[in-house]
Amino acid sequence: MAKEDLFVFSNMGTDNLNYINRRINIDLSMIKGKGRNSIRTITLRDICMQNEPITPELKAFLISIGSVSIDSSFIPRARGSTAGPGAGTGSVFFRAGEKRVRLSINKDSRLSILKVEGEGNVAIFHEGREIARGKLEPALAHCPEQAFITLCEKCIFDCKYCPVPKLQGHVKSEEEVLSIVDEVLKSGNLKAISLTSGVETSVEGEVERVLKLLPALKKYNVPIGVSVYPTAGCSRKFYEAGVSEVKYNVETMDCEIFKKVCGDLSLDYILDRLKEAVDAFGKNRVFSNLIIGLGESDSSVTEGIETLVKMRVIPILRPVNPHPLRVGDCFTERPSPERILKLAKIEAEMLRRYGLNPGLAKTMCLKCTGCDLVPFVDF
Repeated sequence: MAKEDLFVFSNMGTDNLNYINRRINIDLSMIKGKGRNSIRTITLRDICMQNEPITPELKAFLISIGSVSIDSSFIPRARGSTAGPGAGTGSVFFRAGEKRVRLSINKDSRLSILKVEGEGNVAIFHEGREIARGKLEPALAHCPEQAFITLCEKCIFDCKYCPVPKLQGHVKSEEEVLSIVDEVLKSGNLKAISLTSGVETSVEGEVERVLKLLPALKKYNVPIGVSVYPTAGCSRKFYEAGVSEVKYNVETMDCEIFKKVCGDLSLDYILDRLKEAVDAFGKNRVFSNLIIGLGESDSSVTEGIETLVKMRVIPILRPVNPHPLRVGDCFTERPSPERILKLAKIEAEMLRRYGLNPGLAKTMCLKCTGCDLVPFVDF
């Protein structure tokens, strides 16, 4: 193999991926007691020269950096993110074949997107070398092919990694929500409606906000997903009102970290609401974000994945998105590519064991797949 084909993941920091003239072994450990996969050396050929336009290795690398520099004239018209840890940031969605990745816009990123001739109209470059070719997708409402809408851009809680409490943004009226959905519908790309929300004054108020809105959304005849801080019994109400799927986020399954970063909330309470959601919606229709990069161990993540899948909840392993408004408020470190790959493979094995499939999702994050390495979709 030529020296220039050797591609190495470095653990030295978010953007510290280097081309160097040596190999690195990546330990893809599996679940406790199940042994290990064979040790692999990931090369540039693995990442860029297989039949799949975006391989799992390449997507893990792109997600680990999480950002890209791009000329503003290339960016399809889109609304900036107003949801969760990504609130207040601009992004682009890059697609190659059937695979998609979302990258925040950062002029100082070590990745760049440039126009190219031939197959695809843009390419991603790393330190001057092309590593992927494809196209940019329009995201009229947070992500492609969905009207993914944050109803309330305020929050009374103060999760330490999330900028929403600092931004204290806008609360949308029903008219504004329907206007956004209509805009996506007119584009010809409305395949789902997804609703999320902060908490303006009370969690009960946000559940009621969604329930009042749902009758007006039925006319669009597409699946509806809801992600809010839940109340007791709300899942049954959502289901009876025509919601297809729900996502209630545990954020982290490390109890000590949860107390530090989400001290206003209760992990046990969220787990109880997830159990109710599975009772109402059944398996493959209930999801929960599990943030990677808050200082948790891999064993903690593994145990958390197993707890959720045993409940028939599909975890979404979400790399933390350090935000400038929360610098110093808690530990955040974007996970390395090898860690993303390792944990995704652990999750895939557990999902397979319990008969769960993220590829069946109709709405929200698992339908988009841009931010995460999704088992049975990306590999």
